Amino acid sequence: MSFQAYLDALETKTGKTPRELLVLAAERGLEGPATKAAPVVDWLRDDYGVGRGHAMALLHVIKHGPRISAKHVGATGTHRDESDTLWLDGKSSRPKA
Repeated sequence: MSFQAYLDALETKTGKTPRELLVLAAERGLEGPATKAAPVVDWLRDDYGVGRGHAMALLHVIKHGPRISAKHVGATGTHRDESDTLWLDGKSSRPKA
């Protein structure tokens, strides 16, 4: 599953865009590079029933922003992303490639 697919599935599960979840995370003090995994995983599991993999995708964005490694961009396989920048404003508003 690609990074973007994890974020899209997280949106489906929670009803909130990744950007909205980032705001909620910041309100809980979960922001910046020092953020630990456990509080993010616990919050998303307890409030939304989200699994660890999806929580870890959001953790990456919390810690590093929307940029991801370009190593999977343009590659083949299930982990391929279209861009090295993740779309955070909702899957229905993402521009078509």
